[in-house]
Amino acid sequence: MSQEGSAAPDDEAAAVHPTGDAEPARDATSTAGGPRTSTDTGSEPRDATSSAGNPRVGTDTGSVRPVDVDPAEFEPSGRFGVPGRPLRRSAFLIGFTGALGVLLAYALFLGIRNAAGILVLVVIALFLAVGLHPAVVRLRRWGLPRGLAVAVVTLTLLLLIVAGLLALVPPVVTQSGQFIQQLPGYVEELRRNQTVNDLVVRYDVMERVQAAANADNVERALGGVLGGAQLIFGTLFRLLTVLVLTIYFLAYFDKMRELGYALAPRSRRERVRLIGDEILTRVGAYMVGALAIAVLAGVSTFVFALAVGLPYPFALAVVVAVTDLIPQIGATLGAVVVTLVGLATDLPVGIVCLVFFVVYQQVENYLIYPKIMRRAVSVNEVAALLAALLGVSLLGVVGALIAIPAVAALQLILREVVLPRQDAR
Repeated sequence: MSQEGSAAPDDEAAAVHPTGDAEPARDATSTAGGPRTSTDTGSEPRDATSSAGNPRVGTDTGSVRPVDVDPAEFEPSGRFGVPGRPLRRSAFLIGFTGALGVLLAYALFLGIRNAAGILVLVVIALFLAVGLHPAVVRLRRWGLPRGLAVAVVTLTLLLLIVAGLLALVPPVVTQSGQFIQQLPGYVEELRRNQTVNDLVVRYDVMERVQAAANADNVERALGGVLGGAQLIFGTLFRLLTVLVLTIYFLAYFDKMRELGYALAPRSRRERVRLIGDEILTRVGAYMVGALAIAVLAGVSTFVFALAVGLPYPFALAVVVAVTDLIPQIGATLGAVVVTLVGLATDLPVGIVCLVFFVVYQQVENYLIYPKIMRRAVSVNEVAALLAALLGVSLLGVVGALIAIPAVAALQLILREVVLPRQDAR
């Protein structure tokens, strides 16, 4: 009897679940509020990689070793008890929650508005990190540790920036010094010109100059000089901030990506991972393609400037390469600068510069750019033009740089997520 009585609770414990299947007993971990196993209802089975503790890596990264990310870092530890029952939805609670949501939304708006400058720098750094990450992956394939690979990519970027500054600063300093030295001669020539003297007397130029040279205007001029110095140091600070943020983003790129994917529900995490990796791949490919086109434009300008005898050919090549990174309008800006330099040198040289850039832009727009960018990002030409215009109006040059990758990402999300959902309704 004692055995039968003791067996009865066991039989009751093994009773059939209302669904018809025997309900397996849960272990102490799941009862205590820890992470549930794959036998729980509604959970997805994980593959061998995720169950072993190494997160899966997208196929586009080309990484040859597992990412050093611990998935337990993004899962509840179970040390703080079991979550309680949700609160009752009373009218007071609903109203208070709505008011709190409005206040938080307004506070978020104020925070974004006040930190707009820093957020733009963060976006630029993220964009650069995504574009430079394939280079880090390639160096890791060659056997370099991640820290050393990030250091090599960063030093290469710094060398390119320093080379560009060394190419641009000396011509500006030299031309400014020559202008200051020749300024007294220009003034003397103007004084000897009878027409200029008549204009000076007719419009009281000397009196206007003396009235402008009072204390208030001098103070404003000094304020302008201080404002210019503040602009220069502010620009240097922004460049340094972007560089430091880019280094940090490159160093912790895989961890940030896995953290972003961990925010998605588990049932959709794999799909979010695949779409996110594809977007990152397209952004990186766009960066590589844009740099290739810019370098090709700079090299062509350098060869042309040497052939026609333009001054400072390397500096002009750097200007064309940098402006060519701006979609739609960058190549035209570089062409205008070089053409003006050619016209200042000699009229026939300026005309030759104009013809060269008209022909080169046609070749770049219809042959080079489509062949490179169609392999990188498949973006409609009309969408790319509208995105570039909107990006320039919202964020200036930065908006123009990130416009096409943003359109490529939106186009992928529309094709893979939004349109299939609309067709299924």
